[in-house]
Amino acid sequence: MINSMTGFGRASTNSEANKVFTVEIRSVNHRYLDLNIKSPKSLFSLEEKIRKIITSSLSRGKVDVFITYKNYSRQDVEAKVNFNLADSYYKALNELNSRYALKDDFSLSLIARFPEIIYTEEKEENIEEIWIELEKAISSSLNALKAMRLREGEKLKTDIIDKCNNIIVNLKKVEVFSHEIVNNYKNKLMDRLTELLANIPIDENRISLELAIFADKSSIDEEVTRLYSHIDQLKNSLDLEEPIGRKLDFIVQEMNREANTIASKSADIEITNIALNIKNDIEKIREQIQNIE
Repeated sequence: MINSMTGFGRASTNSEANKVFTVEIRSVNHRYLDLNIKSPKSLFSLEEKIRKIITSSLSRGKVDVFITYKNYSRQDVEAKVNFNLADSYYKALNELNSRYALKDDFSLSLIARFPEIIYTEEKEENIEEIWIELEKAISSSLNALKAMRLREGEKLKTDIIDKCNNIIVNLKKVEVFSHEIVNNYKNKLMDRLTELLANIPIDENRISLELAIFADKSSIDEEVTRLYSHIDQLKNSLDLEEPIGRKLDFIVQEMNREANTIASKSADIEITNIALNIKNDIEKIREQIQNIE
């Protein structure tokens, strides 16, 4: 089972107290886990809990979390009186009255109209009750995100296996051609020597030594065997129940190294062309695994 790092999840909860939480989680590929949370100030104290629940489920990716919170009950707002300010206004009005002998009486409505005498203030909410509802929304959106990442991961797995099988087909072609390299080189060498030396006897021992040196320099058996092994490791890793992105990246680097060596050591144009096709498939696999967790 593999997971893509691309996904989206959204969930909302509506509590009996008319408190609505909406959580959206988006993720794309990233080398590490880069978690960014955007939430109302009233929920800042819960950020550590939010991080903990997400990091326990995701190991890689650039993850953005958007949280909105609306309270339609409005029971968390109350009116308050600034008595110190009211006393100050009352004292000032009395001083005006004494100085100028004003006849108007002071009334409650008069003092209440002065700025900031009566103001509203939000009550402190029970953060534990908020967390109970918020956690539900986070878990639901996280499950939706993980489900999408899993679906995308299965598609990547299928595509990677197809490309691995295509590499195996090409490797079998390489093996066929590699078995004929020495014989082909020997025939070309003999034809060339016969043309140059005419009736002069050819030293068979020298020819055998030359063929042995050529066979050793052009042998790609070891590289082909290792490439087969890397493909097996890659396929087996796709079934692991753990994050495998970094492991796959290392395996593909080794696959590319072997393909490069095959192309550089080969003295046959057919093998070189096949090796280039193999490198092309490896590069496509490398691009795909960049999005695997």
